[in-house]
Amino acid sequence: MTAVTANSDAPVLLDLPPLDAAHFARIEDKVAALMRTRCDVVATQGEALLPLEACIRSAVRPGSTALNIITGPYGETFGGWLRSCGAEVVTLTAPFTGAVDPQQVADALREHPAIDFVSLVHAEAATGNTNPVAEIGRVVREHGALLMLDAVASVGAEPLLTDEWGVDLCVIGGQKALAGPAGVSAVSVSARAWERIAANEQAPRRSYLSLLDWKQRWIDGGRTALPHAPAQLEMLALEQAVDRVEAEGLDAAITRHRAAAAAVRAGVRALGGLTPYVIRDEDAAPAATTLRVPAGLDAGDVVSAALAVDGSVPLLAAAGGPAQEMIRVNHYGRAADRGVVLASLAALAEAMRALGAETAAGDAADAAAAAWAETVAG
Repeated sequence: MTAVTANSDAPVLLDLPPLDAAHFARIEDKVAALMRTRCDVVATQGEALLPLEACIRSAVRPGSTALNIITGPYGETFGGWLRSCGAEVVTLTAPFTGAVDPQQVADALREHPAIDFVSLVHAEAATGNTNPVAEIGRVVREHGALLMLDAVASVGAEPLLTDEWGVDLCVIGGQKALAGPAGVSAVSVSARAWERIAANEQAPRRSYLSLLDWKQRWIDGGRTALPHAPAQLEMLALEQAVDRVEAEGLDAAITRHRAAAAAVRAGVRALGGLTPYVIRDEDAAPAATTLRVPAGLDAGDVVSAALAVDGSVPLLAAAGGPAQEMIRVNHYGRAADRGVVLASLAALAEAMRALGAETAAGDAADAAAAAWAETVAG
């Protein structure tokens, strides 16, 4: 029998001391500061789809009317959950090439005065767009509805002012701009949202989807006793990710992501062949840039050829409807780096050339470098 020995160079991930309630609460407080909220924050022990579904099932009751704003695949998912809760769903869909117009939201609320819940994704990494939450939040609050925001792809990459924008339920994850773990997430819950949830007889109780359980067993008890064993490694990794952003400076992290997005878009325009999928710069998400391939080429073929040139670059073909025409360039977290952006453009240039398209790789690199410097300089 061969003995199994531990790798002495590997980080110690086993036999950790217990993560106590006080440490768990400190991590939640750090996340609340990052989200710019004074509301209750619960660190949920699973990927961000867990609190997103929990928010909808907790706050939406049978017979209610919800406005679901779709600018990508996650908005489509929310619609299914809302209907399964017995809500009448009003759908507002914006082209994936841009953002939703706050006036469209205001018009939908005026046409459907019974709307009491609005679901919105801040930034869709899958489609590369971002929505004007501040303006949307204002019209939703004036209407009196609750606003749920998926900020998984935006936190750490662009401003997230949860309280100032009037967001009642805000969900984040650690795996995008924070460069942290995917297996733990967090949700902030406003006082208005807690009131709605408590009054909803259909809200999950004694369930992994129950926000009420966390409130009654954790928050109302002064956060002194955890309701169950925490996901210890993921919680510690989330804390390190938030600490790293604080050490860099949130404004600096946001600028770095904006610079990456600006550099990719400028570089692609100079490269030729490919074009930004999101048309206006102000609608483009800082966490990821989507690109449209020219007619006659398949996005999957372009990505495969680029990865054959450099397998380290963060490129992938889109899924779903736009799969054949859309390439996604991730530049969140550690990939929001000038060198990574330039390497991604170089790989795309080689791929396009190999597939018979004319490109200007040198012009792309110069344009990207200039856009990065201009953004950083402010």
